[in-house]
Amino acid sequence: MPSHTSLRRAALASAIGVAFSSLAQAQALSTTLPPVVVTGNPFGSRDIATPVSVLTGDELTLRRGSSLGDTLNSTPGVSSSYFGPNANRPVIRGLDGDRVRVLSNAGASLDASSLSFDHAVPIDPLFIERLEVLRGPGALLYGGSAVGGVVNALDNRIPRERMSGVSGVVEARLGGAQSERGGAALVEAGNGQFVLHADVFGRNTKDLRVPTHTPLEDGSPLPETDRVRNSASRTHGGALGGSVFFDRGYLGVSVDTYDSRYGVVVEPDVTIQMKRDHVGLAGEVSFSDAPLLGLKAQLNHTRYEHQEIEGTGEIGTTFKTSGDEIRIEARHAPLGPLRGMFGVQLEDFDFSALGEEAFVPSTRTRKHALFALEELPWVGGTLSAGLRLERNKVSSEGDVDPLDAQFGPATERSFSLRSASLSNVFKLSPQWSLSGALSFSERAPTSFELYANGVHAATSAYERGDTTLAAERGNNLDVALEWKEGANLLRIGAFHARFSRFIALEATGNDVTVDGEDFPEYEFRSVRARMNGIEINGKQRLVDGPVALDLSGKLDLTRGNNLDTGEPLPRVAPLRALLGLDASHGLWGGRIELDHAARQTRVPATDTPTASYTIINLSLTRRFTLQSSDALWFLQLTNAGNELAYNAASIQTVRGLSPLPGRALKTGLRVSF
Repeated sequence: MPSHTSLRRAALASAIGVAFSSLAQAQALSTTLPPVVVTGNPFGSRDIATPVSVLTGDELTLRRGSSLGDTLNSTPGVSSSYFGPNANRPVIRGLDGDRVRVLSNAGASLDASSLSFDHAVPIDPLFIERLEVLRGPGALLYGGSAVGGVVNALDNRIPRERMSGVSGVVEARLGGAQSERGGAALVEAGNGQFVLHADVFGRNTKDLRVPTHTPLEDGSPLPETDRVRNSASRTHGGALGGSVFFDRGYLGVSVDTYDSRYGVVVEPDVTIQMKRDHVGLAGEVSFSDAPLLGLKAQLNHTRYEHQEIEGTGEIGTTFKTSGDEIRIEARHAPLGPLRGMFGVQLEDFDFSALGEEAFVPSTRTRKHALFALEELPWVGGTLSAGLRLERNKVSSEGDVDPLDAQFGPATERSFSLRSASLSNVFKLSPQWSLSGALSFSERAPTSFELYANGVHAATSAYERGDTTLAAERGNNLDVALEWKEGANLLRIGAFHARFSRFIALEATGNDVTVDGEDFPEYEFRSVRARMNGIEINGKQRLVDGPVALDLSGKLDLTRGNNLDTGEPLPRVAPLRALLGLDASHGLWGGRIELDHAARQTRVPATDTPTASYTIINLSLTRRFTLQSSDALWFLQLTNAGNELAYNAASIQTVRGLSPLPGRALKTGLRVSF
């Protein structure tokens, strides 16, 4: 039987091979153009310098997991924080938390998911129609919180295109490592002028099944098990929306709710009860002969609450947020060959944490920003340049009870931020293009980086903020060579990011005693940091005929370093490679996939290495007609070898308690009418 080393070498060689095989085997494929990327692309260009990945259609249906992190984990440059199967936030190029902006239809999510690893993102992949991931700084259009990248979850809750008649989708899913029972349904109806949308979704899961292992809690072994304790969940929600269309645009509104209860893996009897309510308003109008070609606006209001409930039923801590966002974009008429847009973005976000595990005071964050982006075609390609000016205020209410001093008196910090970008896409030929993007961005410290002072249960550490922190600064360079012919593609990219005043959570070497228990002390500090990486992905049609075969692959590597200490940055995914072979014949389709992660030994002194793994996934699909409706049935076998695997990007307190899912069979049916 081949060794793990041989499998790893084979996986890496195959992933690289599929990329370069595109150069030797150009097959004639359908010339159907891919959909235009929305995120970070206000001009609707098909060639953009910033690397973007898109999940939609059948690929999204088959990749759809119980969280955004799980759904996107196979995307180039994207890993996940994996605090168990329920709280699983995307990590882009080794950056997570407040450095990755999670959007819903380009609007801010306005929740508490970036505060702690055990806080889930209140966006369920079941109702998402399209996912776009922008890798690298998106700070120009979306603010400093997008310095690592942007994840944009797109749905049609506010209809943006006219329709007549009735259409809809019903999807059901059963099985998997969490014994999932889930489903979603949506229906849309229109008469050409008015369009209405309604959707509902729900998902119940049990404790995650994993290969038999010995869990580690605080370094101590627990009894052997094949389950991840306290990892069950129950989630449901829905939305109503509608739009009215007129000659030059539309105006729409939606109301949606999300409700979830899930277990916290590091605490065997604690569950989180989460609820988010959201109201959105969006509109767009175009002009034919005015200084402005178009105007787009959206308003979002979100109320969020989650309670951490002890095994006795007692509420330990309650987190609440209330947020508003206004975003307006305008496209101006061309100035000679120059086309461009400008906009304004306003955010107001209130946060409170009350209870025994509150380690951050009640805070208010206000953001006001102006931005502009211009594009100029020239002999060297298409040049884009942009600028963003932002003003942030982060205030703390201080101690609720002056006799119980924890956070000090009320205080406020203000930050003036700038972001700028310059990029160019040069078409070497109809198939080949060379792109480069240079950007400078600034990010204001978050409320918890400034004001935290207490035990953080998710990290089992005493965390201290620093009210004197300055804005984080970063310079980023992205370069890529891309080849496209039909559906065949090859993209080879590299990036280099250098940060001054990078805000890192570092161990002090001291312990803090709270209620008779000692916790390691960590402080938020400004350090110098560097991130480097490569990303290669490709797809090649091998056989075109009654039986079609497609080979696809990706390889990514990110290296992060704390330049002040010389240590690696924590929670950075290792070298990863994925190789897939897709086959289709008539209405049948199948895929075999090899997913490999190398051993991660580049870790700081406070962390431990993570072993390598190679996981095999299989899927089978069948299309058919169900009472005149198009239907897709799928069957998936994940982790066919039942490989014991751990996620290097998760924090150490949860990694030893929650391996990746074991061997599991899942089936589902999606019907469109």
